[in-house]
Amino acid sequence: MDRLDDAAISARLSEVPDWRREGDEIRRTVKAPDFRTAIAIVNDVAEQAETLNHHPDIDIRWRTLHLALSTHDAGGLTEMDFKLAGRIDAIAADHGA
Repeated sequence: MDRLDDAAISARLSEVPDWRREGDEIRRTVKAPDFRTAIAIVNDVAEQAETLNHHPDIDIRWRTLHLALSTHDAGGLTEMDFKLAGRIDAIAADHGA
């Protein structure tokens, strides 16, 4: 998968407004209603990640999830990162986060 240039990254970030760029990653924090829901979100994200064969870094802090996406093989951000970001946004919304 080809690495995106800065203009393409900026354009794609406008489509996932809850995400922010930090270097060669995009990051988002999700606050779930409770711990059980946070874990349910992680489980649903894991299913999507397996389907796409693209796995986020996830830090769980009680009901707060910190997610980071990057395509390490490409050395930066690719379309796959934004595809998974969109799916994560939908999962979070489905869980009321």
